[in-house]
Amino acid sequence: MSLSGQEILTDSLRNERLKEIQKCVERDRYNAQCWWYGWIGAYSAATAGQGTVYFLTDSKTTKQDMALGSATTFLGVIGQLITPLVPGESSYQYNQVPDSTINGLNKFAYDQEKFLKEIAIREKVGRSWKVHAVTGVVNIGSGLVTWLGFKRSFRDGIENFILNTVITEAQIWTQPVRASKDYKRLFDKYPESASYINKPEKEWSICAYPGGISVRLRF
Repeated sequence: MSLSGQEILTDSLRNERLKEIQKCVERDRYNAQCWWYGWIGAYSAATAGQGTVYFLTDSKTTKQDMALGSATTFLGVIGQLITPLVPGESSYQYNQVPDSTINGLNKFAYDQEKFLKEIAIREKVGRSWKVHAVTGVVNIGSGLVTWLGFKRSFRDGIENFILNTVITEAQIWTQPVRASKDYKRLFDKYPESASYINKPEKEWSICAYPGGISVRLRF
């Protein structure tokens, strides 16, 4: 039995589509993981480094900067962990050996496309205005703590805000977007799949409130 709504494809078109999907999935999955692990590593190293300086220095100002800095980079680690670009691989089994039957190949192609679609959704959400807004709130809070909480100069607060903004914006704008482009290209190239390969419709919702941040995924 074929998948609901799926058109019958010729063997040559099916094989061509499957090979192209596999190529896109492998490349886009690799790019997403490199970005994700890279920023986790950077934030983790910054957290550990600033924590070390905090315990080694006797300067009150430096201790304040290092304590606040390590707290914000730790939030960066948490943010990466709760919003991964690559979905749980076991749920899609992207690298399984496909059944050689027509139904098996169709199912394998469907799972691969679903995996690519999920990466594309997460890429799109990762650059949305909501992410800029959440990081902006955190950065403003960090600047206010430096200025008002630590009773430092207004300039110190602004410099803290600018530094954190540069880092978080770099994180957002270096995020891969290739999966979104590949998904759209496959959608346009193989209209036979259009009945079951829909454009991304899920939406992440990230809300900041006093005392924490909540993340929701709406279907």
